[in-house]
Amino acid sequence: MKFLNYLPALLLVAFALHSCNSTYTPKRKGYFAIEFPEKQYKAFDEPGYPYTFEYPVYAAVSKDSLFFDDKAENPWWINIDVPQFAGRIYISYKEITKKDQVYLLAEDAYKMATKQHIQVSTGIDQIPLKTANGAEGLYYSLKGNTATANQFFLTDSTHHFLRGALYFDAAPNEDSLGIVNDFLKKDLEHLINTLKWK
Repeated sequence: MKFLNYLPALLLVAFALHSCNSTYTPKRKGYFAIEFPEKQYKAFDEPGYPYTFEYPVYAAVSKDSLFFDDKAENPWWINIDVPQFAGRIYISYKEITKKDQVYLLAEDAYKMATKQHIQVSTGIDQIPLKTANGAEGLYYSLKGNTATANQFFLTDSTHHFLRGALYFDAAPNEDSLGIVNDFLKKDLEHLINTLKWK
């Protein structure tokens, strides 16, 4: 009878000893596998807009109605949403009406790329842009856990100025967003290279 009183304790000890003999392999930290759609593009060529370009078929264009809770500055601001990746490309456009305005707009684009992210960024590359369609500008590639890793502006220096920035509706994490950033960066490059002024 005394043996039956100790049976649960003996079974527990036997189980613990058996589990000590098994090999434990720690799992590496990882992220979910992401399936990317095939790269295909369609034209954004709406009447009344002073620009046209190609954007991915897995994205949707909508008119930007708010800018930091204020009304958008002009009717040519749009958003390109990529719902599969909770991403959004903000496109803003300004018509150049004064001689030195392009320099002020370029300076604003630089401030927007750097000022908000300088404290968390581990580096910012400024890559000159020049397209076959006559647009020039800069591409800002931000490193680290920034809210955006990709921003750019394009201009013809006399009439048109367009700025773009890719953001995600997710916590900024360079490691987990890196593969998606790289995928959508190719779409930004395609947009840049197909941009034409009207």
